[in-house]
Amino acid sequence: MLSFSRALFSAALALVALAVSGEAATCTHPSVRREWRKLSIPERAEWIAAINCLARLPHDDALTPRVDPSISNIPPVNTSGSYWDDIVYIHMDLNTRIHNTGLFFPFHRFYVNAVETAMKERCGYTGAFPYWDWSIDAHDVKNSPLFRESNPISGLGGWGDPAKDFQVQDGGFRHLEVAYPIPHIIRRNFTLQPFLPFAEVPMFTNLTKFANESFTPEVVRDMVNWTPGDFVGFQFSMEYPEGPHASVHFILGGDLSGECPAGSPPDCFPQPTFSANEPLFFFHHAMVDKVWFDWQRKHPDNFWVYKGGSVQNLTSLQALKDWPNGMAPELTLDSVIPADGMFPEVTIRDVMNTTGGYLCYVYE
Repeated sequence: MLSFSRALFSAALALVALAVSGEAATCTHPSVRREWRKLSIPERAEWIAAINCLARLPHDDALTPRVDPSISNIPPVNTSGSYWDDIVYIHMDLNTRIHNTGLFFPFHRFYVNAVETAMKERCGYTGAFPYWDWSIDAHDVKNSPLFRESNPISGLGGWGDPAKDFQVQDGGFRHLEVAYPIPHIIRRNFTLQPFLPFAEVPMFTNLTKFANESFTPEVVRDMVNWTPGDFVGFQFSMEYPEGPHASVHFILGGDLSGECPAGSPPDCFPQPTFSANEPLFFFHHAMVDKVWFDWQRKHPDNFWVYKGGSVQNLTSLQALKDWPNGMAPELTLDSVIPADGMFPEVTIRDVMNTTGGYLCYVYE
């Protein structure tokens, strides 16, 4: 009888552990993420309204930076900023931990999902999170339909005005003021050859490259067909310095590329930390996530494969080649994804499967 009671107690503990970890959750009706252009006008308007809603909410004192400022090289938290600014600050603070390390894909999958959840819980958003398939526009990004949507309710707005520090002048984000690195309206500055200024940065080896060459349909197809089981190589095909991930950031310029706004202090230098100011950041990373999603499902060896270090090393081109997605200590599926106190933390394992329970979505 005693052994039976112990067995019952152990089973109960196991169920509690599953519930706490999120593994007991089920995904029976996954949402379907669609490309922005496939959304109806009301669906676009709802997404834009939810982002602007987050930007009207006050700062959340739960935000707790965890990286030494001498490493993150960012300004302190602006407590007069918005909840949207807090979301951005997570990316700023964790920048050196989530790029060129094994956290790149898992963190950004988690991050987009966390923003979608905040949109739903705090602002009543009812849709699925959209993505921007930039490969469709690679031939002519400047004239993409996305940047010709001037409607103040359902449009993303166009390129910024050079006479006004490239601040966006139309669309639903024309009044979106962000706090970092200093208060300003979001900016976009189309830049076809963004790598030219990086002659002194050893990791950049193709300075004259046109950014749109890095995210064509052929490039996306090659990534999805990447060597089965080679997670490190697959990540590097997305994240190498002139690769698809960086090129989309840089071709849009302004906030997405980390350009310092006019009036910034002298110690502000271009960096990707505050790129999440731009709502299109999350479109972009939903597409990055979709490429991973598609690769995971391309071959059985891809779905659960994972490997990466926790320490970024960009000290030289050789270091990047030696540790393309981070140095030791090694991360594992049970490593925790940091969230700076803003969202419940989960493990890498929790985000490997987008229909595993913690996550519940697919891409069309």
